Amino acid sequence: MITEEHSTRISEDVATGLVSAARTSLGDTLRSVVYFTPSAFDVLYLRQGLYDSTESARTAKEQLVELERVGFAEVPVRAAIVRREDGTGIGPYEFTVRFHEDGFVVRVLEGDVGTIMTTDSMDLNAFEDAATAVRRLLADASFGGD
Repeated sequence: MITEEHSTRISEDVATGLVSAARTSLGDTLRSVVYFTPSAFDVLYLRQGLYDSTESARTAKEQLVELERVGFAEVPVRAAIVRREDGTGIGPYEFTVRFHEDGFVVRVLEGDVGTIMTTDSMDLNAFEDAATAVRRLLADASFGGD
């Protein structure tokens, strides 16, 4: 776990819970956990050996966070397709998985906070476990005033 002052004001308990949930569900394939809001982000976890420094990791993750922040702007569109009167709705948004040649990016949003988890290539079923656990923690944190 990376320990530094959190620019997002996430509590240490929530940060620890998010990393624990991701590590439990995704195991040794987990590369990183990033917590973000529309205006700030914190790198909560980095697997050893991926980056030369915390600063180089933040620089790399900043681009990823900017890409995934689009999810906050998508909320009205996602809400419109959740339930339609004609029965063609697809249900509430749960999480996003982006497939890359050497791994995955998983984004979970809850209100105005989100988490990004990056992994090596792995079994896809673990993503649902991780996203469900993280969503619960994000919901508890956002409604608990953290």
